Amino acid sequence: MTMQDFNKTCFNISKYITNAYSTSFGWGIRAFSPEYRNAIYSIYAYVRLADEIVDTFHDYDKKTLLREFRLETYNSIDKGISTNPVINAFQKTAKEYNIGLDLINSFLDSMEQDLFNSFYNRIEYDNYIYGSAEVVGLMCLKVFVKGNIKNYNQLLEPAKKLGSAFQKVNFLRDIKSDLDERRRIYLPGVESKLLINDYNKKLLEQEIEKEFQEALVGIKRLPIGVRLGVYSAYMYYYRLFKKIKKLKVKDLLNRRVRISNFRKILLLAKTIINVNIAKLIFE
Repeated sequence: MTMQDFNKTCFNISKYITNAYSTSFGWGIRAFSPEYRNAIYSIYAYVRLADEIVDTFHDYDKKTLLREFRLETYNSIDKGISTNPVINAFQKTAKEYNIGLDLINSFLDSMEQDLFNSFYNRIEYDNYIYGSAEVVGLMCLKVFVKGNIKNYNQLLEPAKKLGSAFQKVNFLRDIKSDLDERRRIYLPGVESKLLINDYNKKLLEQEIEKEFQEALVGIKRLPIGVRLGVYSAYMYYYRLFKKIKKLKVKDLLNRRVRISNFRKILLLAKTIINVNIAKLIFE
Protein backbone atom coordinates (compact mmCIF):
# COMPACT_ATOMS: atom_id res chain seq x y z
CA MET A 1 0.00 0.00 0.00
CA THR A 2 1.30 3.46 -0.88
CA MET A 3 0.82 6.67 1.08
CA GLN A 4 -1.75 7.67 -1.51
CA ASP A 5 -3.67 4.45 -0.82
CA PHE A 6 -3.55 5.11 2.93
CA ASN A 7 -4.90 8.65 2.54
CA LYS A 8 -7.65 7.44 0.22
CA THR A 9 -8.63 4.83 2.81
CA CYS A 10 -8.72 7.50 5.53
CA PHE A 11 -11.15 9.62 3.51
CA ASN A 12 -13.26 6.54 2.75
CA ILE A 13 -13.48 5.82 6.48
CA SER A 14 -14.59 9.40 7.10
CA LYS A 15 -17.23 8.97 4.42
CA TYR A 16 -18.44 5.74 6.03
CA ILE A 17 -18.70 7.40 9.46
CA THR A 18 -20.67 10.31 8.02
CA ASN A 19 -23.18 8.04 6.29
CA ALA A 20 -23.45 5.75 9.32
CA TYR A 21 -24.25 8.58 11.72
CA SER A 22 -26.34 10.89 9.55
CA THR A 23 -28.28 9.91 6.45
CA SER A 24 -29.41 13.51 5.97
CA PHE A 25 -25.87 14.92 5.93
CA GLY A 26 -24.72 11.98 3.85
CA TRP A 27 -27.32 12.74 1.20
CA GLY A 28 -26.47 16.44 1.35
CA ILE A 29 -22.77 15.81 0.77
CA ARG A 30 -23.51 13.52 -2.17
CA ALA A 31 -25.24 16.52 -3.76
CA PHE A 32 -21.91 18.41 -3.75
CA SER A 33 -19.68 18.44 -6.79
CA PRO A 34 -17.12 15.63 -6.34
CA GLU A 35 -14.17 17.92 -5.63
CA TYR A 36 -15.76 19.07 -2.34
CA ARG A 37 -16.95 15.77 -0.92
CA ASN A 38 -13.87 14.23 0.70
CA ALA A 39 -13.01 17.40 2.58
CA ILE A 40 -16.53 17.75 4.02
CA TYR A 41 -16.67 14.06 4.93
CA SER A 42 -13.40 14.50 6.81
CA ILE A 43 -14.71 17.50 8.77
CA TYR A 44 -17.95 15.75 9.70
CA ALA A 45 -16.18 12.55 10.79
CA TYR A 46 -13.67 14.51 12.86
CA VAL A 47 -16.27 16.50 14.80
CA ARG A 48 -18.43 13.39 15.12
CA LEU A 49 -15.60 11.42 16.69
CA ALA A 50 -14.86 14.18 19.21
CA ASP A 51 -18.57 14.37 20.03
CA GLU A 52 -18.70 10.62 20.57
CA ILE A 53 -15.88 10.84 23.10
CA VAL A 54 -17.83 13.20 25.34
CA ASP A 55 -21.33 11.81 24.69
CA THR A 56 -20.90 8.05 24.43
CA PHE A 57 -17.71 6.67 25.99
CA HIS A 58 -19.16 6.57 29.50
CA ASP A 59 -17.05 3.64 30.73
CA TYR A 60 -13.77 5.37 29.91
CA ASP A 61 -11.80 8.40 31.06
CA LYS A 62 -13.32 10.94 28.68
CA LYS A 63 -11.10 13.77 29.83
CA THR A 64 -7.96 11.80 28.99
CA LEU A 65 -9.39 10.57 25.69
CA LEU A 66 -10.30 14.09 24.61
CA ARG A 67 -6.90 15.43 25.65
CA GLU A 68 -5.20 12.69 23.62
CA PHE A 69 -7.50 13.46 20.68
CA ARG A 70 -6.50 17.14 20.86
CA LEU A 71 -2.78 16.35 21.09
CA GLU A 72 -2.99 13.91 18.19
CA THR A 73 -4.68 16.62 16.14
CA TYR A 74 -1.83 19.04 16.86
CA ASN A 75 0.82 16.41 16.14
CA SER A 76 -0.81 15.36 12.89
CA ILE A 77 -1.03 18.92 11.59
CA ASP A 78 2.61 19.48 12.55
CA LYS A 79 3.89 16.24 11.01
CA GLY A 80 1.42 15.92 8.15
CA ILE A 81 0.25 12.43 9.14
CA SER A 82 -1.66 10.46 11.77
CA THR A 83 -2.21 6.75 12.25
CA ASN A 84 -5.77 7.63 13.29
CA PRO A 85 -7.60 7.57 9.93
CA VAL A 86 -10.18 10.20 10.89
CA ILE A 87 -7.59 12.62 12.22
CA ASN A 88 -5.32 11.96 9.25
CA ALA A 89 -8.06 12.84 6.75
CA PHE A 90 -8.99 15.92 8.74
CA GLN A 91 -5.43 17.24 9.02
CA LYS A 92 -5.01 16.95 5.26
CA THR A 93 -8.18 18.98 4.76
CA ALA A 94 -7.14 21.50 7.41
CA LYS A 95 -3.79 22.07 5.73
CA GLU A 96 -5.16 22.19 2.19
CA TYR A 97 -7.92 24.69 3.01
CA ASN A 98 -6.17 26.66 5.76
CA ILE A 99 -8.47 25.63 8.61
CA GLY A 100 -6.57 27.25 11.45
CA LEU A 101 -6.00 26.22 15.04
CA ASP A 102 -8.25 29.08 16.14
CA LEU A 103 -11.28 27.24 14.73
CA ILE A 104 -10.05 23.80 15.80
CA ASN A 105 -9.33 24.92 19.37
CA SER A 106 -12.69 26.65 19.70
CA PHE A 107 -14.39 23.43 18.68
CA LEU A 108 -12.37 21.24 21.04
CA ASP A 109 -12.85 23.71 23.90
CA SER A 110 -16.63 23.37 23.51
CA MET A 111 -16.33 19.59 23.53
CA GLU A 112 -14.37 19.87 26.76
CA GLN A 113 -17.12 22.03 28.26
CA ASP A 114 -19.50 19.11 27.87
CA LEU A 115 -17.33 17.08 30.25
CA PHE A 116 -18.07 19.47 33.10
CA ASN A 117 -21.20 21.53 32.34
CA SER A 118 -24.76 20.34 32.80
CA PHE A 119 -26.30 23.70 31.98
CA TYR A 120 -25.20 27.07 30.61
CA ASN A 121 -25.89 30.71 31.38
CA ARG A 122 -26.41 32.98 28.38
CA ILE A 123 -22.77 33.94 27.89
CA GLU A 124 -21.56 30.36 28.33
CA TYR A 125 -24.29 29.16 26.00
CA ASP A 126 -23.33 31.55 23.21
CA ASN A 127 -19.65 30.59 23.57
CA TYR A 128 -20.61 26.92 23.46
CA ILE A 129 -22.70 27.41 20.31
CA TYR A 130 -19.83 29.21 18.64
CA GLY A 131 -17.34 26.43 19.35
CA SER A 132 -19.59 23.43 18.86
CA ALA A 133 -21.51 24.58 15.78
CA GLU A 134 -20.59 27.93 14.25
CA VAL A 135 -16.92 27.05 13.75
CA VAL A 136 -17.93 23.81 12.04
CA GLY A 137 -19.84 25.92 9.54
CA LEU A 138 -16.73 28.05 9.12
CA MET A 139 -14.55 24.98 8.55
CA CYS A 140 -16.89 23.91 5.77
CA LEU A 141 -16.92 27.44 4.38
CA LYS A 142 -13.12 27.31 4.13
CA VAL A 143 -13.57 24.35 1.79
CA PHE A 144 -16.41 25.93 -0.18
CA VAL A 145 -14.52 29.14 -1.04
CA LYS A 146 -11.24 27.33 -1.82
CA GLY A 147 -9.03 30.00 -0.31
CA ASN A 148 -10.90 33.06 -1.57
CA ILE A 149 -10.61 35.33 1.48
CA LYS A 150 -13.05 37.92 0.15
CA ASN A 151 -15.78 35.32 -0.38
CA TYR A 152 -15.03 33.78 3.01
CA ASN A 153 -15.47 37.10 4.81
CA GLN A 154 -18.67 37.87 2.93
CA LEU A 155 -20.22 34.50 3.81
CA LEU A 156 -18.80 34.17 7.33
CA GLU A 157 -21.84 35.42 9.26
CA PRO A 158 -24.43 33.39 7.31
CA ALA A 159 -22.28 30.28 7.77
CA LYS A 160 -22.19 30.85 11.52
CA LYS A 161 -25.95 31.39 11.62
CA LEU A 162 -26.59 28.16 9.76
CA GLY A 163 -24.39 26.15 12.10
CA SER A 164 -26.06 27.76 15.11
CA ALA A 165 -29.58 27.09 13.79
CA PHE A 166 -28.77 23.43 13.12
CA GLN A 167 -27.32 22.97 16.60
CA LYS A 168 -30.26 24.62 18.36
CA VAL A 169 -32.74 22.47 16.42
CA ASN A 170 -30.73 19.46 17.60
CA PHE A 171 -30.98 20.71 21.18
CA LEU A 172 -34.78 20.89 20.99
CA ARG A 173 -35.07 17.55 19.22
CA ASP A 174 -32.75 15.82 21.70
CA ILE A 175 -34.04 17.30 24.98
CA LYS A 176 -35.12 13.84 26.16
CA SER A 177 -31.85 12.01 25.41
CA ASP A 178 -29.70 14.90 26.64
CA LEU A 179 -31.48 14.78 29.98
CA ASP A 180 -31.88 11.01 30.33
CA GLU A 181 -28.49 9.91 29.04
CA ARG A 182 -26.16 12.88 29.57
CA ARG A 183 -27.85 14.91 32.31
CA ARG A 184 -27.47 18.07 30.23
CA ILE A 185 -29.83 20.94 29.41
CA TYR A 186 -29.12 23.09 26.36
CA LEU A 187 -31.53 25.94 27.02
CA PRO A 188 -29.78 29.19 28.00
CA GLY A 189 -30.20 29.97 31.70
CA VAL A 190 -32.21 26.82 32.45
CA GLU A 191 -30.60 24.88 35.29
CA SER A 192 -33.17 22.17 35.99
CA LYS A 193 -35.65 19.95 34.21
CA LEU A 194 -38.33 21.60 36.34
CA LEU A 195 -37.55 24.95 34.68
CA ILE A 196 -37.99 23.67 31.13
CA ASN A 197 -41.25 25.05 29.78
CA ASP A 198 -42.95 26.18 26.60
CA TYR A 199 -41.82 29.77 27.18
CA ASN A 200 -38.12 28.74 27.14
CA LYS A 201 -38.81 26.72 24.02
CA LYS A 202 -40.51 29.63 22.27
CA LEU A 203 -37.63 32.00 23.03
CA LEU A 204 -35.13 29.60 21.49
CA GLU A 205 -37.41 29.04 18.49
CA GLN A 206 -37.46 32.78 17.84
CA GLU A 207 -33.65 32.78 17.73
CA ILE A 208 -33.63 29.79 15.39
CA GLU A 209 -36.16 31.32 12.98
CA LYS A 210 -34.08 34.49 12.67
CA GLU A 211 -30.89 32.49 12.12
CA PHE A 212 -32.50 30.39 9.39
CA GLN A 213 -33.56 33.57 7.58
CA GLU A 214 -30.07 35.07 7.79
CA ALA A 215 -28.40 31.80 6.75
CA LEU A 216 -30.55 31.49 3.62
CA VAL A 217 -29.13 34.75 2.29
CA GLY A 218 -25.66 33.20 2.39
CA ILE A 219 -26.73 29.87 0.92
CA LYS A 220 -27.98 31.63 -2.21
CA ARG A 221 -24.47 33.05 -2.69
CA LEU A 222 -22.54 29.80 -2.25
CA PRO A 223 -20.64 28.27 -5.19
CA ILE A 224 -23.02 26.28 -7.36
CA GLY A 225 -21.04 23.11 -6.66
CA VAL A 226 -22.12 23.08 -3.01
CA ARG A 227 -25.32 25.12 -3.02
CA LEU A 228 -27.65 22.16 -3.57
CA GLY A 229 -26.07 20.11 -0.80
CA VAL A 230 -26.15 22.92 1.77
CA TYR A 231 -29.68 23.91 0.79
CA SER A 232 -30.87 20.31 1.13
CA ALA A 233 -29.50 20.21 4.69
CA TYR A 234 -31.17 23.55 5.32
CA MET A 235 -34.51 22.24 4.05
CA TYR A 236 -34.23 19.10 6.17
CA TYR A 237 -33.51 21.02 9.35
CA TYR A 238 -36.14 23.65 8.64
CA ARG A 239 -38.73 20.93 8.14
CA LEU A 240 -37.63 19.33 11.41
CA PHE A 241 -37.85 22.73 13.10
CA LYS A 242 -41.42 23.27 11.90
CA LYS A 243 -42.44 19.88 13.34
CA ILE A 244 -40.83 20.74 16.67
CA LYS A 245 -42.57 24.13 16.84
CA LYS A 246 -45.96 22.40 16.75
CA LEU A 247 -45.17 20.38 19.86
CA LYS A 248 -45.18 21.18 23.56
CA VAL A 249 -42.15 20.66 25.78
CA LYS A 250 -43.89 17.69 27.40
CA ASP A 251 -44.07 16.04 23.96
CA LEU A 252 -40.35 16.54 23.35
CA LEU A 253 -39.59 15.08 26.77
CA ASN A 254 -41.38 11.89 25.75
CA ARG A 255 -40.21 11.30 22.19
CA ARG A 256 -37.64 12.30 19.59
CA VAL A 257 -38.97 14.05 16.50
CA ARG A 258 -37.93 12.42 13.25
CA ILE A 259 -38.41 12.86 9.50
CA SER A 260 -38.97 9.70 7.52
CA ASN A 261 -36.63 8.67 4.71
CA PHE A 262 -39.50 9.07 2.26
CA ARG A 263 -40.00 12.66 3.41
CA LYS A 264 -36.24 13.28 3.12
CA ILE A 265 -36.36 12.13 -0.50
CA LEU A 266 -39.26 14.48 -1.22
CA LEU A 267 -37.37 17.35 0.42
CA LEU A 268 -34.31 16.61 -1.69
CA ALA A 269 -36.40 16.59 -4.85
CA LYS A 270 -37.97 19.91 -3.89
CA THR A 271 -34.52 21.32 -3.18
CA ILE A 272 -33.22 20.29 -6.60
CA ILE A 273 -36.16 22.00 -8.28
CA ASN A 274 -35.69 25.19 -6.24
CA VAL A 275 -31.96 25.37 -6.92
CA ASN A 276 -32.43 24.82 -10.65
CA ILE A 277 -35.04 27.57 -10.79
CA ALA A 278 -32.68 29.91 -8.94
CA LYS A 279 -29.92 29.13 -11.45
CA LEU A 280 -32.20 30.13 -14.33
CA ILE A 281 -33.17 33.40 -12.64
CA PHE A 282 -29.90 34.58 -11.12
CA GLU A 283 -27.15 33.13 -13.30
